[in-house]
Amino acid sequence: MKLFASLDPKDRRMLYWVLGLVVALVVVFAIFTPTQDPNANRVPDSYLAGRHGAKAAFTLLERSGYSIERWDRPLSELADQAGLGTTVVLAAPGSLEAPDRAAIATILNKGGRVLATDFGGGALLPANEVEVSNRASFAACEAQPEGLQPLAAGGAIWIVPSATWGLKNPRVRVDYSCGGRPVVVEYPVGSGTAIWWASSTPLENGSIERGHNLELLVNSVGPAEGRHVYWDESLHNPPPTQWNFVSGPVWPLLLWGSMGLGLLIVFSFSRRSGPVRPLPNIPRTTPIEFLDALGGLYRSTGAAATVTQIAWERFRGQAVRLAGLGGSGRSAGKTIAQLDAREVAAALERRFGAIGKEMEADLIAAEEAAMDDKLKPRRALRLIQALRRHEETLRTISSHTARGAAARSGVTLGS
Repeated sequence: MKLFASLDPKDRRMLYWVLGLVVALVVVFAIFTPTQDPNANRVPDSYLAGRHGAKAAFTLLERSGYSIERWDRPLSELADQAGLGTTVVLAAPGSLEAPDRAAIATILNKGGRVLATDFGGGALLPANEVEVSNRASFAACEAQPEGLQPLAAGGAIWIVPSATWGLKNPRVRVDYSCGGRPVVVEYPVGSGTAIWWASSTPLENGSIERGHNLELLVNSVGPAEGRHVYWDESLHNPPPTQWNFVSGPVWPLLLWGSMGLGLLIVFSFSRRSGPVRPLPNIPRTTPIEFLDALGGLYRSTGAAATVTQIAWERFRGQAVRLAGLGGSGRSAGKTIAQLDAREVAAALERRFGAIGKEMEADLIAAEEAAMDDKLKPRRALRLIQALRRHEETLRTISSHTARGAAARSGVTLGS
């Protein structure tokens, strides 16, 4: 790819691996992450669009001309500003705290209107008689209207009652009943009106259109003119915020992605940086290792003839010196470098007798091999070993001859 053409090959390879890993992680998460069921949450929250949510009811009231808003602050603050036109919707609240009870009582005494559902909502109302009854069916029931109150003017409703209401207070009016038990009641509290439903089924998204559930909701909230509706969310789960995106399958993806990015940074830095400790001192090679390395160098360059030439010239210099040609380095008008193998052999024969004649063949062969660029290493080794052997022989004979001469001179001096 032209985009990565300017990168170092190692960097480009690492980048491809990282991109491949990211794609693999996305595919794995897409395949194995369980999908969230929008109907699993049974809280009638005005934010939820699932079957049990109440977003449809909230949106319908908003589009019908009601002044409506969600309330997610403490109810005590709402009680301070409540008045005659205040309506509060408590859809299956999850709190039974005393401050919330007091706030609801204050709203009702100021002339407000409170619609509460389920057992929890009834328990927050003043002078409540909510109770769990074994006679309640806890199944979908077509509740029939009772009396001539405005709440019962819409006709039959569908509801799944989760509680029922006692009838000890004569001021309580039953608007709907199911199986002989009250499921929708209303009664005055101070200057206001408290309305209770046995469950929030009539205002949920999945059942608001069944029977006359919609009419029950509108009649319970009251007329739109001069009324401000507060749909309470403070007693549900915390309202959604900008941080809600970290929940669910996105959070593991962010976590593993951050870890992978951290590892990439560590590996990139460590590959670009040198060692954090000084390198150990490398010991000097031994003579054997040096010779082995030197021999490997000659072998790799095919320099067998050069090695043979060095050995031959060294032998020639030593042999001429041992033959007694003097330090001038000249013989018959020639320098040592100009003497050939036959001349060196002749000089050794004059000095050491027949031993020089025996060396002549090896000396001639070594001299010729030094000029042969195709010389085999094995043959070069044999010739060098032969020259070394002849040199040792000459040294030995020369030392014996010198000791014998010294002994004879001593005898003569002693006599």
